[in-house]
Amino acid sequence: MPEFIFREDEQGVTLKVRVQPGASRDEIIGVAEGTLRIRLTSPPVEGAANKHCIRFLSKKLRIAQSRISILRGERGREKTLLVQGLTSAEIRDRLSLGPA
Repeated sequence: MPEFIFREDEQGVTLKVRVQPGASRDEIIGVAEGTLRIRLTSPPVEGAANKHCIRFLSKKLRIAQSRISILRGERGREKTLLVQGLTSAEIRDRLSLGPA
C-alpha cells in the first residue's frame, strides 16, 4: 500500500482524508498521494458527510467521536483531521494500513 502521511505532535496525530460521499457502503478504499481515501453512504449536504466521517473513523479506530476533529476542509472532500489519544502507529494498525 502507498505511503500514508501522518504528522504527530503533542496535540495528537494529523492526517489527510479524501471523502467520497453518496457511496453504496462505508469503506476505506486505500491511500493515494499520502491521503486516506474513504467512501461514505451519507450525502454531502449540511455537514452530514463530516459527521458520518467522524462516526465511521471513531468506530474503525475504537475511540470516542470527540477525539476526532476536522481542522481544515469542512466544506470540501479533502479534509485534515486531528486524532487525539492514539499514536500514528496505532492508527496505522487499527486502520489495517500496514507498517510505516
